[in-house]
Amino acid sequence: MSHPLFHRGRRLRSSAQIRDMVRDTAPLLAEDLIMPYFVVETDDQSFRKEISAMPGQYQLSLGELEKQVEKAVDNGLKSVILFGIPAQKDEKASGAYAEDGIVQEAVRRLKHRWPDLYVITDVCLCEYMSHGHCGVLTPGGVVLNDPTLPLLAKTAVSHAAAGADMVAPSDMMDGRVAAIRAALDEAGLVMVPIMSYAVKYASAFYGPFREAAESAPSCGDRKAYQMDPGNRREALIEALADVEEGADALIVKPAGPYLDILREVRDAVDLPLCAYQVSGEYSMIRAAGLNGWINEEAVMLESLLGMKRAGARMLITYFSETLLEKRLVR
Repeated sequence: MSHPLFHRGRRLRSSAQIRDMVRDTAPLLAEDLIMPYFVVETDDQSFRKEISAMPGQYQLSLGELEKQVEKAVDNGLKSVILFGIPAQKDEKASGAYAEDGIVQEAVRRLKHRWPDLYVITDVCLCEYMSHGHCGVLTPGGVVLNDPTLPLLAKTAVSHAAAGADMVAPSDMMDGRVAAIRAALDEAGLVMVPIMSYAVKYASAFYGPFREAAESAPSCGDRKAYQMDPGNRREALIEALADVEEGADALIVKPAGPYLDILREVRDAVDLPLCAYQVSGEYSMIRAAGLNGWINEEAVMLESLLGMKRAGARMLITYFSETLLEKRLVR
């Protein structure tokens, strides 16, 4: 006979039925997933280029984007986030807020074809700046915060005017949420929500993305505006600041190496929270899977479930298409 204090935890693990009944965190759902796409401004509507550092991910023309999204929507995709790669770059990031810019055109095309598809746009200037930084740059290489804000606001308004359901500023300039909210409201776009990259670290895990978005800075780095990976309490300061400025949802980026931050932000704020499983996280899992070193499907599911367990309600992941195609989510 067992001791009276003997804990038999296995009783609640003894069958699939009871495990499902007592599970703290719900399994992944199609509604949790947001698929990123890189759309290229080009006259070649058959343009499709695999990103070498991200096997299975592509730079796509508008025509190829539509084909790719069509398949994903047929498999149950409900939300996307768009990144644009312009044909020309300059020091004013003029392609970011052009009425006929690549993201604006992509939004119009997707919303015309699939009105119910939820289209989020990344609002940043790095892909459109000739120097690759996220803001206006001095000759000495310093990113100027306040002169950047009107450009970000113009970009967000142009995305929303084209039909974007939500805008997601990722630049990490101080005050950009307030500037964007004011600009959207002034333009009569009061109902367009802002999902800010509130907690975005200066991470080595972004490496493959910079190839994908062609956004590597030509000088210096982004440590003067993205967060120091060693800082925990600063994450709460940044998150709460964006809440006060009018953000409707928050992103923590990267996700996997920062689950402690994700949990702390979840405990500190009541807004919906999104985890961005970034390019480096994707590439490591993908490469190990291609080499047969891990069970790729099991690892992608477990990694995302960990983010959901830590408090994320939404998951930006490059695995979204795969999860849906293989029916690995409910």
